[in-house]
Amino acid sequence: MESKRNILAGINKFNFYFFIFLVYFFLINLSFSKDTTEGYFTDIKILDKISSKNTLVKLKNGELITFKDLSIKSLKCKNSEFDDNPEIIAYMQVKDLTDENNNEVFVFNGWMFSSSPSITPFDHPVYDVWLIKCY
Repeated sequence: MESKRNILAGINKFNFYFFIFLVYFFLINLSFSKDTTEGYFTDIKILDKISSKNTLVKLKNGELITFKDLSIKSLKCKNSEFDDNPEIIAYMQVKDLTDENNNEVFVFNGWMFSSSPSITPFDHPVYDVWLIKCY
């Protein structure tokens, strides 16, 4: 009889440790879950005002690309958490490569909003830039 008690105590101890392991595993998984609102790529549309042509440009966040006379870098982009009125925001830096005197100054350096681009306008005599998508 004593051996059966020891076996049952061992099984209960095993079940207890297994339960603790499962709880720990699920808590760790929740803490490392990916933030779905932040993206790794940003899509922008660039309008050439002289030729009236739109171009869709895909940017990887953190990489610098050159589009004609512009040097463009998207540092961060986020989607809103609400589906009823989606908002896409991105932190962008844009330099004009034709202006040799102001090589250190950005034409645009700030947050760009997809729903209302006039909050922080992109002001350039040749190009207009709109934020399209973050994924």
